[in-house]
Amino acid sequence: MELKRGANVYAPDGHKVGTIERVVLDPKTKEVTHVVVEKGVFFSEDKVVPISLLGPTTEDRVTLREGKYDFEELPPFRETEFVRAEAESPQTPEVRPGQAEEVSQPTLYAQPYYWYPPLGIGWWAGLTYPANVDSEFVKTTTVNIPEGTVALEEGARVVSSDEEQVGDVEEVLTDSETDRVTHFVIAEGLLLKERKLIPANWVDSILENRVFLCVPAEVVKDLPRYREAA
Repeated sequence: MELKRGANVYAPDGHKVGTIERVVLDPKTKEVTHVVVEKGVFFSEDKVVPISLLGPTTEDRVTLREGKYDFEELPPFRETEFVRAEAESPQTPEVRPGQAEEVSQPTLYAQPYYWYPPLGIGWWAGLTYPANVDSEFVKTTTVNIPEGTVALEEGARVVSSDEEQVGDVEEVLTDSETDRVTHFVIAEGLLLKERKLIPANWVDSILENRVFLCVPAEVVKDLPRYREAA
């Protein structure tokens, strides 16, 4: 699904509720899971709307489905909880010497983002992303490995979807209530290590000494440095 940035979003009764600002992708399938609707008449803040709530859609108009849901209870869009999935598209086309200036403007589609959940939130909360990792895993150095799990070695290499090593596993962070993994801390470099926080739903698959991500190296490199709270 391709949605134009600035496309108008309407409630089932025909009232305009806002405009499309961004789309949110599942990092593994690259399918659109949510859209970010910039606040309008009905929204007091930008909202993250599940794709399941979208009804009839054209390039310039999106109509929400009828149903029993409260628009105001949809999760708000917070800039720090999302990262750009790819480089921003150019706003104007390139004109080469001798080329006619009558160049049509490209259609500006909503910029794709990945959800980047903060600590304390896993893939089973927030925007209700599905799990991307097929098996459970634990970081361990013992041989007593529970059946159906993967013993992830400390220092395991982390490989991006474009097959670039982006760091090594330094820590595995879990939810205190469910004991499920929510994030990895990875480190790159030998002396001045740069640490990054990787959500568990960005993991495509794992081996004992490898973690394979479903996002490219560029996305990981653009993440902010992770600094553990004092």
